[in-house]
Amino acid sequence: MSNDILLTLTILGISVILFITEKISVDLVALLVLSVLGLTKLVTPEEALSGFSSPAVVTVWAVFILSAGLSRTGVAGWLGRQLLRLGGSGETRLILVIMGTAGFMSAFMNNVGATAMLLPVVLDISRRTNRSPSKLLIPLAFSSLLGGMTSLIGTPANILVSNALKDFGHQSFNFFDFGLVGIFVALGGMLFLAFFSRFLLPERDLTRGKSKNVHDMSDAFAIHKHLFVLCLPEDSHLAGKTLMESRLGSALSMNVVGIIRNGHTELAPGPDALLQSNDRLLVTGKPDILLNLGHEKQLVVEKDKISVADLISEDVNIIELALSDDSPLFGKTLNEIGFRQKYGCIVLAIWRETGVLRSNFENVLLRKDDLLLIQGNNEQLIELIGSLEFKTFRTSLRDTYDLDERLMLISLPEGSTLCGKTLKDSHLGDTFGLGVLGIIRDGLIELMPDPSEELRVGDMLLVKGRAKDVLVLNDFQELEIDEQASPTLVDMENEEISTVQVVLAPQSSLAGKTLREINFREKYGLSVLAIYRAGRTYRSDLRDMALRFGDAFLVFGRRGKLNLLADEPDFLVLTEKVDAPPLTKKAPISALIMAAVILSVGIGWLPIEEAAIAGVTLMVLSGCLTMAQAYRAIEWKAIFLIAGMLPLGIAMQNTGTARFFADQMISLTEPFGGYVLVAGLFLLTLLASQVMPNPVVIVLMAPIALTTAADLGYSPYTLMMAIAIAASSSFLSPVGHPANVLIMGPGGYKFRDYVKVGLPLVIVVMVITLLLLPVFWPLK
Repeated sequence: MSNDILLTLTILGISVILFITEKISVDLVALLVLSVLGLTKLVTPEEALSGFSSPAVVTVWAVFILSAGLSRTGVAGWLGRQLLRLGGSGETRLILVIMGTAGFMSAFMNNVGATAMLLPVVLDISRRTNRSPSKLLIPLAFSSLLGGMTSLIGTPANILVSNALKDFGHQSFNFFDFGLVGIFVALGGMLFLAFFSRFLLPERDLTRGKSKNVHDMSDAFAIHKHLFVLCLPEDSHLAGKTLMESRLGSALSMNVVGIIRNGHTELAPGPDALLQSNDRLLVTGKPDILLNLGHEKQLVVEKDKISVADLISEDVNIIELALSDDSPLFGKTLNEIGFRQKYGCIVLAIWRETGVLRSNFENVLLRKDDLLLIQGNNEQLIELIGSLEFKTFRTSLRDTYDLDERLMLISLPEGSTLCGKTLKDSHLGDTFGLGVLGIIRDGLIELMPDPSEELRVGDMLLVKGRAKDVLVLNDFQELEIDEQASPTLVDMENEEISTVQVVLAPQSSLAGKTLREINFREKYGLSVLAIYRAGRTYRSDLRDMALRFGDAFLVFGRRGKLNLLADEPDFLVLTEKVDAPPLTKKAPISALIMAAVILSVGIGWLPIEEAAIAGVTLMVLSGCLTMAQAYRAIEWKAIFLIAGMLPLGIAMQNTGTARFFADQMISLTEPFGGYVLVAGLFLLTLLASQVMPNPVVIVLMAPIALTTAADLGYSPYTLMMAIAIAASSSFLSPVGHPANVLIMGPGGYKFRDYVKVGLPLVIVVMVITLLLLPVFWPLK
């Protein structure tokens, strides 16, 4: 084994581990592979960048846009609804029609897009027919994968296989060549799912509640079990405060869904709604949090005064900084920036011409002329002064800050529930607007304590904030839970207020961000009551949960706001009634354009990449899509993934790594015949596709299959068709394909549900493929 092969195998092994562990984003892994291949001279500079000009990559992004054109003009939705009308009420027939519709659509558009398009339709059908969506959604996703096997543009894997043949000097597959085997595989898989999946899938429903008078999904998230009434007493200290000022939501992890006053209920009150004595609050959350507060004081404001001078020491200082003219921080909030985490410093105040902001400014957008008063360690402040985000600074503080008025000393008495918590977990900063600038413990002062510092009984905290905000925590103890009230889901909805289920759209850029970071409540005026993830429902501390693709959110608010949410490309609202209206007038044009693309490729008039680009251009020129929508439709992560990994396939060929694997495969299977070799390649590709992105699997397997075919004199088309079908058979896990992840939340699925249905399905697919390959693609 040569050094180049060994180095290529090392790069390959590390990349596979990174793909499986998902420690870093898959597209970043691909770019890392590309960079290392170039630096180690395993590929030339031209070969390293060849992926970005590859016809396969061009075709993939063009197909994303064509799919969006069909979706935006309502062609895909109309087709789905028309075919699904044939489903009737019988479960087997209904599943067959759903799968046939998804499979047909996936043959001509991106299969994730087809799944996303039909998801709200299938959920509405499940409600109308009183069936559990968990019986329908895995068949929907799996049939979109099966349908993608039947045409050249059905999946990126097919495009990459065809392009690999061309790169190795063979004729590429034609548009409908995949259908010769793919149609039979798809039909066999769908028949298996139609007749057997109902016995393997759970009766689990996240979209239907017990009450017929409210939105179906609320009960499924068990919201009714966490719905109760809080009473404000006659002399409540919370009276006269707005909901935002009361901090009920952020401090107690509760959602105030209604205010009951004088027999009238105001549902979905805004953050500016004023509380009054004797109000009854309809809330969702955990009453235990309130009960655990007990009757002991949580915080005590001490009479001793402190000043700005107390915040400065030999190692800690305070300076004033301005944002640089081209600072990327303009228009962002301190919470969005994660200022404390990013820079290790604390913003004490913001000076602007309209007035000084001394508290509750964490969600205020920064302006060009803002001056930030910052406390930090000397080393951190030096780094800030030299960074590109900031410019002029002052160490002499403006008198106009009047910061002494907002500085106070508070203590933690015996019995405080904050004792034993870290500063971060206490939420004193983000919940109560209190900045803990120092801790006095055992007579010693620790300025700028670490967020992981644990609070103890008797601690004295140097705090920036308002005394009334400190006392809010004590005010919560006066709230009383009405044990006699038995609110139901009916109390949460009326003609103007509703709940919907929402998931992240396939092209969303919000994965990895929190609701707090995207300012969900402030931006949309809606509340997230619960998040369903991987078989578990979360109802508290939702603001700081990093969102994942496949999460299902229960969103509550005014119907008008919910309609606006449906227009957001980052979200997929799983109810057709509030879905964004399509451009139906353009539907005939987009359908004609797509038909022209397919026809021109099918008769061999244009190669697929040229036809697809021409189709994209016509989609935009005809008004079916805007350029902004076209850019948004491209799944850039997939594009960078493919473009970054293609050079690894070239390196495997250049260094002899592909031949090394081919020799190993031949030595293992040659005594048993050619079709055992095909079966081995199929099985290896299938297993890899369960844990790695399908395009990556094709990039790795294509050189091996083509080298093996050349060495043994076998038809390359047989082997390449086998790995194309195997790479698309990602049925064993939710992470195998984005379509599987998309339906996980709405279906209430767990990992084992995919295995129970997917394992027999991959056996069916493998058997049909190996039986039909000799018929349509002989090995010799």
